[in-house]
Amino acid sequence: MTATSTPPSTSTPYADLKAPTTVRRLLTQPTTGPLIALLLACVFFATSTDQFLTGGNFSLIVQQVMVVGTLAIGQTLIILTAGIDLSCGAVMAFGSIVIAKMAAEGSLPPLAAIALGLVVCAGFGMLNGALVQKVPLPPFIVTLGMLNVAFALTHIYSEEQTVSNLPGPLTALGQTFPLGKTDITYGSLVTIALFLLLAYALSSTGWGRHVYALGNSPEAARLNGIRTSRLTIGVYTAAGLLYGIAALLLISRTGVGDPQAGQTDNLDSITAVVLGGTSLFGGRGSVLGTFIGVLIVGVFRNGLQLMGVASIYQTLITGVLVILAVTVDQISRRKAR
Repeated sequence: MTATSTPPSTSTPYADLKAPTTVRRLLTQPTTGPLIALLLACVFFATSTDQFLTGGNFSLIVQQVMVVGTLAIGQTLIILTAGIDLSCGAVMAFGSIVIAKMAAEGSLPPLAAIALGLVVCAGFGMLNGALVQKVPLPPFIVTLGMLNVAFALTHIYSEEQTVSNLPGPLTALGQTFPLGKTDITYGSLVTIALFLLLAYALSSTGWGRHVYALGNSPEAARLNGIRTSRLTIGVYTAAGLLYGIAALLLISRTGVGDPQAGQTDNLDSITAVVLGGTSLFGGRGSVLGTFIGVLIVGVFRNGLQLMGVASIYQTLITGVLVILAVTVDQISRRKAR
């Protein structure tokens, strides 16, 4: 009777560890938690209402969050540097009034009015950055003060009046095109393109690596040859430019220049950034995470509205989610030490 020999194993001692290590790496990514939360929310609302899981409703969600989403991209850039911007909504509102009033009154051609609005918003961002870096002042104080300045200028310049009868180029991004049986707005595509552009800039360029380095340790970044002053002002200026684009998207969505717009959008943008896994302490997070955070906010509000839940409870749930997200961030920071 001959003994059968077992063929030698070709696996290495590390083969069995490869899969768990990959899974562990995925689970520790800052965007994994928000993505799971988004998927669970979608499953919940899909089983709670028949209207949720439709192409038209998903398109509506993106339309509803495209303005706050664009603001949140700029907010992400600033929070990654360990700053914060409370003025983004007010700056956007002022930019929208500048664009709308200049174009509606015929003071400037529509495209020139849009360009002026973008420059004005970028100017607010540059001023914020200069005050934070050159004086220096805490970002919270600077942007809180700028919120009041922009809010006051919006109401002074608009004379408390909504600007209507806008020329076509100002509302062009609010137009739709069919994709299958779903209508998609051009503004939604602009927002998604901005997310992709900034995600690439932060992950694949020297500028993006410098932004993360600045948020982790400004002094270490300076000692490594990064011009932290110029970088900080540049980040705030870029954020301001994004607020200008948000102003144009706001006009295209509403069809008017509204001086009352954007009053809570600063908090909504911070909410989206935090829910997306970006640390309020700087140096950790991503624009992709912010995109997921924006969708979480949009999905919850849309789903609860379809279920007939009052808007005040939507605000309550959003507040709870923010507290939970910041708590998770604090716990993960302690474990990383």
